Amino acid sequence: MRIIIAGAGEVGFHLAKLLSFEAHDITLIDEKSERLHYADLRLDIKVMKGNATSIRVLKQADVKHTDLVIAVTSNETVNITICFLAKRLGAKQTIARVRNSEFIDNKNEINFSEYGIDELISTEELATKEIKMLLNQAAFNHMHEFEDGQLSLLGIILSKSAPFVGMSVKEAAATFPEIHFMPIAIQTNNSSNSIIPRGDTVFKSGDLAFFITVKEGVNELYKLTGKTREPVKNIMILGGSSVGRRVAKQLCNKHLNVKIIEKNKTRALELADRLPNALVIHGDGRDIELLDEESIESMDVFIGATTSSEANIMACLIAKSKGVKKTIALAEIVDYSKLSHSIGIHSIINKKLLAANSIFKHVRKGDVLEIATLNNLDVEILEFQVREGSKITTKDIRDLNLPREATIGGVIRDGKGVIALGDFRIRTNDKVVVSCLSDTLKKVEKFFA
Repeated sequence: MRIIIAGAGEVGFHLAKLLSFEAHDITLIDEKSERLHYADLRLDIKVMKGNATSIRVLKQADVKHTDLVIAVTSNETVNITICFLAKRLGAKQTIARVRNSEFIDNKNEINFSEYGIDELISTEELATKEIKMLLNQAAFNHMHEFEDGQLSLLGIILSKSAPFVGMSVKEAAATFPEIHFMPIAIQTNNSSNSIIPRGDTVFKSGDLAFFITVKEGVNELYKLTGKTREPVKNIMILGGSSVGRRVAKQLCNKHLNVKIIEKNKTRALELADRLPNALVIHGDGRDIELLDEESIESMDVFIGATTSSEANIMACLIAKSKGVKKTIALAEIVDYSKLSHSIGIHSIINKKLLAANSIFKHVRKGDVLEIATLNNLDVEILEFQVREGSKITTKDIRDLNLPREATIGGVIRDGKGVIALGDFRIRTNDKVVVSCLSDTLKKVEKFFA
């Protein structure tokens, strides 16, 4: 597949890195030489210095024979322009990254394909959705829903009180046969090692374990992991950024108690006007005295949503030290996404990684419908649509000879989620959630091609 990526920032670089593993013909365009030099040294791709809104530059990149143009610069107007020009010059498909979620909200009113844009990716909308999912299951560190919750991906740090800690996967399944879940990935305590659990894998206290479960299995998983399902009522949000504002608005619509701390006085006044049901406080959220005055210890959730990754992480650590049960931090720097397990913040969300993974599914083989992001794990979680004649349909799961570093977490058949065990036979049109180590992905894709 011939792909042009316009913008060599963190989103563009991360995308190029993911795609380069798959032997695509990639050209990365940017105006900054230092970004291109960094990418050229580390990735097996072509780099081109220039402005991707230039027709001359696009022609030099052979846009006419390109399958996909991905515009991910930091300027949404530039991205839209690039896609418009690329489509007019012969590109088959275009994707534009936008910040303003109004573009997404009004897709039904404006047909963007008429302007050469096949897909819009809003980083703010993706981050807002991620936070909402985490709040829906506040006891868990990670949350992702497939097909409106028919299957759910839940990640949690195992406590000593979890009934199956010390058991192997096989022993846990035998001891709790009524539980509808499948362990699909584990990050061992105090380590960056990722494993795909097998029957002899032992659950240990402190491990970050990921499970796939069906709708009725979520409550069962609470009990099994030693957690209680407590309602979220009081939320404090640091920062009136676009993400903070969108999250606050949606939470207010659910009649929850929302406090927003905003350092900029003008923005704080604007937020107070736009969010009459939220309490907006003008101040610095890293000020411990201010947090104490605003009863941070009574909060169920603290969300760091400023434009400063460091401020968000520091504020979340303060909130955690004050007894807040759930802390969520936005982090603009990709490497910070790897810190949540090691420093004790429940969840770190990176908009750029969300955007890159959302775009990535458009170039996957085997009709990938969804990709879930797991911070700091070298694990891919993908939802495949099963084609007619796919190898995955030829035998029961136990007889498919899937790679050891891969497992099938669940199947959605006729709109209903199922935990598929060894004697299950996958059919055409099923939707299958697969977990595998990144270097095994090519082998897994062959089963769905």
